[in-house]
Amino acid sequence: MKQSPFFEDINEGDEIPPLTKGPVTRTQLVKYAGASGDFNPMHHDEVFAKNAGMPSVFAHGMLSMGFVGQLITDWVGNASLRRLGVRFASITWPGDVITCKGRVVKKYQKEGKNLVDCEAYTENQNGQKTVIGTATVELPSK
Repeated sequence: MKQSPFFEDINEGDEIPPLTKGPVTRTQLVKYAGASGDFNPMHHDEVFAKNAGMPSVFAHGMLSMGFVGQLITDWVGNASLRRLGVRFASITWPGDVITCKGRVVKKYQKEGKNLVDCEAYTENQNGQKTVIGTATVELPSK
């Protein structure tokens, strides 16, 4: 299990170590569909997606949200994550290389807990943000 950083070692403005995913593959989309139970044909059926007016199949939004979750848990460990929320800003396409980034925006104590609020986002190889989110983590003290 990953050791979480200590609350005392974190400062507002600190960058979260980036995470790069991809390139996203069609096989990955099919695997995600199976894991999530989301078999919307927009994500795996090229003909269906094109008939719906899209240029191709595209990644599930929740797959991209999962990338943001992994960014945070790779940094602090699974047990520290208290809240994660995102908004989907643009589509992730097969072939995209996604880089997840984030930073600490607030550090505080509440009800005896050491909490850190972060902003996090994903961007494709063109620098276009695809997911924009926030997370709260609880960190141990030294």
